[in-house]
Amino acid sequence: MVKIRLMRVGKKGAPQYRVVIADARSPRDGRFIEIIGTYNPLTHPSTIKIDAEKVISWIHKGAQPTESVSKLFHTVGITDKIAAAKAVTAPAVQ
Repeated sequence: MVKIRLMRVGKKGAPQYRVVIADARSPRDGRFIEIIGTYNPLTHPSTIKIDAEKVISWIHKGAQPTESVSKLFHTVGITDKIAAAKAVTAPAVQ
């Protein structure tokens, strides 16, 4: 299973995160498939940069975001784009 999750980078006491696509069996800061964004909680307001097109593409392929990444998507407004993309690709129910 492929997950969209956070990967911690930065020094002790100054966390920064990368939003990555990784196998669920890989360690948190270990092997990943692709970097799709960054998150810096120390700036005010927090800096969140995520490539929405890559997110939609990976979710369409079956990747599942973790709870913390889902909250970031909601903050940035990507959840609306994901829902719209699913509505377009889903077959019409009659």
